[in-house]
Amino acid sequence: MEKILYTGKDDEQFKKPFIDIDEWRDEPSMHRYVHGGFDGTNTKFSFHFPPVEDFLGRFFHFLAPVVGDETEAQRQTGIENKLLFALSHGAYFVETNHGGPVNRGGDSTLVYRANACAAVFSRVLAEKMYGMSRIFGYLFGGSGGAYKTISCVENTIGVWDGAVPFVIGSPMAMPYVFTVRVHAMRLLRNNLDRIRDALEPGGSGDPYEGLTDEEAEALKEATLMGFPLKTWCVYPTLGDGALPVLSPAIGFRDPGYYKDFWSVPGYLGAEENSSAIRDRVLLETQVERIASVNQSDLTSNDKNAYGVDEAWKKQLAHVGDAVIYLQDMPSKTKYLKGLKLTVLSGAAEGKSFAVRMENDAIVVDAASVGTDVSGILAALSPGDNVKLDNSDYIAIQTYHRHQVPESPEYHGWDQFRQISGAPIYPQRDVIIGPQISTSGAGSIQNGRPTCKMIVIESLMDESAFPWQADWYRQEVIKNLGGDHDFRLWYMDNCMHTDCEEGNGGDHQHIVSYLGALWLALLDLSDWVELGIEPPQSSHYSLDGAQVIIPPSAGERRGIQPVSELLANGQKKAVVRPGECVTFTASISVPDGSGTVESVRWDFEATDDFTPCGTLKLYDDGHTANASATHIFTKPGTYFPVIKVASNRHPGDIFTQILNQDRVRVVVEDGTE
Repeated sequence: MEKILYTGKDDEQFKKPFIDIDEWRDEPSMHRYVHGGFDGTNTKFSFHFPPVEDFLGRFFHFLAPVVGDETEAQRQTGIENKLLFALSHGAYFVETNHGGPVNRGGDSTLVYRANACAAVFSRVLAEKMYGMSRIFGYLFGGSGGAYKTISCVENTIGVWDGAVPFVIGSPMAMPYVFTVRVHAMRLLRNNLDRIRDALEPGGSGDPYEGLTDEEAEALKEATLMGFPLKTWCVYPTLGDGALPVLSPAIGFRDPGYYKDFWSVPGYLGAEENSSAIRDRVLLETQVERIASVNQSDLTSNDKNAYGVDEAWKKQLAHVGDAVIYLQDMPSKTKYLKGLKLTVLSGAAEGKSFAVRMENDAIVVDAASVGTDVSGILAALSPGDNVKLDNSDYIAIQTYHRHQVPESPEYHGWDQFRQISGAPIYPQRDVIIGPQISTSGAGSIQNGRPTCKMIVIESLMDESAFPWQADWYRQEVIKNLGGDHDFRLWYMDNCMHTDCEEGNGGDHQHIVSYLGALWLALLDLSDWVELGIEPPQSSHYSLDGAQVIIPPSAGERRGIQPVSELLANGQKKAVVRPGECVTFTASISVPDGSGTVESVRWDFEATDDFTPCGTLKLYDDGHTANASATHIFTKPGTYFPVIKVASNRHPGDIFTQILNQDRVRVVVEDGTE
């Protein structure tokens, strides 16, 4: 039976929209602000309408990664400012709270129904305000918002005319992208500097050099699962991602796993002398005292909580201000992540919550979501027996081994299959990845979007491995008979985050993909409204679960410029202090993606990235050469960086497309 698609009309649950704010505002530019919701629901919406003379007949509708509030875009600045982008490009802006929180087991279709009904009602208001009978709508969202974006356009018809999901996952993304990464980081934690050096320009190129068999196996496992090798160069900024939030969800859906891990043959925790056993913390001790200090830095109110990379922080509990001193503490040389404190005696006996070590004390960890931490702390007293334990957190790190999907297109799991195709490791009764995807989006991707689509995917994405965008593209080709209404643009030297400052503020290795996102929305508008086709999809190949791109912009296609930087003609230069080093870069831009707009340099990792040297543009508009010189005065190893920006709309800060390249310069001490 053919599926009936949702139209956002005649839904009894959304029959009564209301408006509680309708006013003109000056910031970030003059516009009419309308806020409201639907009677009888928890759904809220925000609409921002530009003046009539600035309106070009379209709206941009943003979907946040998790259920939040409908006013988040109003807090953003710079090129992250989604609201200003829309208003300054002739569109009104739509944002909702996705219908509000849905209880476990509730109606997850609320996500696409609430957003569809809000979009339909926004058109009603816009048609009255602008006197237009046809207004185009475009949906976009990243990470968890990409799941929601795809769900919306696969389950509705006639609501949106196009969509730009970015840094997208697959039904087999969560929690596995985090488990395999954190497992590798645990085993490789003493060798990550060595791995990074091997992968940096001028390095050996062999990240396995010097690793034990166990460490090499962990690195190989992550690589075969699709974790981008180059991303290890930014390991200090990675952290554990959303795994602390997802871990309780696994315990709820698969309550026997944590016990089986430590007792059943075939699980890492049951192997004699395994890394899991060596890193396990099991410490019983007593509470010495409890103190209150200002722990406001433990809350989730930072700006990045509005970005796709750290939106999961909104799900964290407020952690309070308690610091717990214990009679005994685990050695600081142990693996101390994922600690849980369980009370063994006293008024709080049987209660537990997540903690972490800070200096010589224990503080409540923000991952204690859904736990009455304040109540437990109020009942906790000096002398109470407690246990520190990281067993569950270590166990979760190899969960992906026991979740081998039947579908053969998930190549990352081939490493866990025997030649016969049977799984190597014991398997759990339920594959929970699709369950988590559905609970957050309302459906599993089916590869049948009802509108044109451009996908933006990062090649250094640590939380949505790059192969997943290709997986979705193949689903579209299979189910729609081709990808003529679909584009996939891979972005090199980009990670998961959509925050301008980049992952952990590391400007030395990565650039922002925001310019590509904004250009994709503008190109999508032209594609739908004017029939102007956007640049072709990126050209790439797959080596297992690793996405491989050609070296030149012409071969790569897509929209991103490419730069090849050399120091004294090489990727690695060895000089003495005071010697002048000459840097040269060849730059190319794919067809239809504008011309080189600027180059900036940073020679000694100061993050200032200033224009200098020379830039020569060639007549074809797609190639350029840049050069600069620099003198290093102190011995050391340096990684100079060039950042390149191309633009199809010169002067528009929103549509600059960025890329970069690095070289190694070793300045040797000239003394004998």
